[in-house]
Amino acid sequence: MKEPKTFYIKTYGCQMNELDSSVMAGMLSKRGLTECQVAKEADILLLNTCSIRDLAERKVMGTVGQYGRSKMREKIIGITGCMANAKKGGLFDKLPHVDFVLGTNNIHDLNAVLDEVISGSKSLRTDKLYTQEIDYESAKRINKFKAYVSIIRGCNKHCTYCVVPYTRGPEVSRTPESIVRECQKLVDEGYQEITLLGQNVNSYGKDKPEWSTLFHDLIYQLDKIEGMSRIRFLTSHPVDITRELMEAVRDLPSLCEHVHFPLQAGSDRILRKMHRIYTKAEYMEKVALLKELVPGVALGTDMIVGFPTETDEEFQESYDAMREVEYATAFLYTYSPRKGTPATRWKDDVPEPVKSERHKRVLTLHSEISTKLMREMLGSTVEVLVERRNKDRRYLKGSTRCFRNVIFEGDDSLIGTLQRVKLHSCSHQTFIGTLKTI
Repeated sequence: MKEPKTFYIKTYGCQMNELDSSVMAGMLSKRGLTECQVAKEADILLLNTCSIRDLAERKVMGTVGQYGRSKMREKIIGITGCMANAKKGGLFDKLPHVDFVLGTNNIHDLNAVLDEVISGSKSLRTDKLYTQEIDYESAKRINKFKAYVSIIRGCNKHCTYCVVPYTRGPEVSRTPESIVRECQKLVDEGYQEITLLGQNVNSYGKDKPEWSTLFHDLIYQLDKIEGMSRIRFLTSHPVDITRELMEAVRDLPSLCEHVHFPLQAGSDRILRKMHRIYTKAEYMEKVALLKELVPGVALGTDMIVGFPTETDEEFQESYDAMREVEYATAFLYTYSPRKGTPATRWKDDVPEPVKSERHKRVLTLHSEISTKLMREMLGSTVEVLVERRNKDRRYLKGSTRCFRNVIFEGDDSLIGTLQRVKLHSCSHQTFIGTLKTI
């Protein structure tokens, strides 16, 4: 097979996958390949996949099947990401036109894998443990103002519904020196907002006690970078959210006042079945402390309704917890079993119509809470990172430190800058404001 000249990457799933795709795009570009925006124009078709829900996997299977049935079967087709680690060589059996399968912990092997495929061999690399540093600094990012930075890979929590510990392996922290160096480079290049990523960022450094650098220590180092405007982090586990981290949110100018604080369920019995290793009371105690230390902090959550054996009364506990905390952002799901997770030992016994009704109720509640919180912000002046024109090109669009969308009239020269905007109205989930000038 001749050396390819172009590549196309399709990304499914979370921000970690988006960053991994940026890294692979950087590696292929350094190899001399050109990225295409349309699959049919590329020599390499790379699907960076997600396994968090069955629907995500079905989408990948359907897309690769279409490639195999079309003229694109002549191209190099590779599957990377969580689905690669979950299904491994079984993907070759189901999708014989796939040329390579590359796991989440083997991104650094991409060029070697391509060499094998070009020489005529299929290639499979799906290590369970992340052992070799990835060249994050060569990542090819599309957004020129906001960047994801990986600080820890894998997860040790083993929630009973989640495949991540099996698709990304145990926690491995990245050295603080390499993180600081990458963030310094990004700031020097003009990036205004950096989001620190990990399956559980709060566990950062616990696997390397000799570093004496935990998550809050790392953030204090990053805040000292001259020109650092905004720092965010995703995602958190409530057990590992510490008072020191809360104080960092309060004290550090660059650290945004938004904390993803996933509850998952409001019933202690369901939390135990999920292996969340905290009680509702312990969770609420931390929420109260954070709100006390950081008045006006915006909280985010994940929640699953219809978990096996969840009763109407236990769902009501989740509903009431949402109403009490008043989350600014929420990712709300109905439970679906994932093969290989402990939760599949239990019968998926909550009927789909009941799951759907519960899901609609929490969606409606979150919409009401979000509208209330937004109305309380009207009349205030907020910092907005201006990112682009909105769809009708009339307004500039950007985001606040608390993840709120804002549109306002202004010149294109403001794109990529931080501006002060007074909020005077809102529509759906977007504020409409007026640029404040000195």
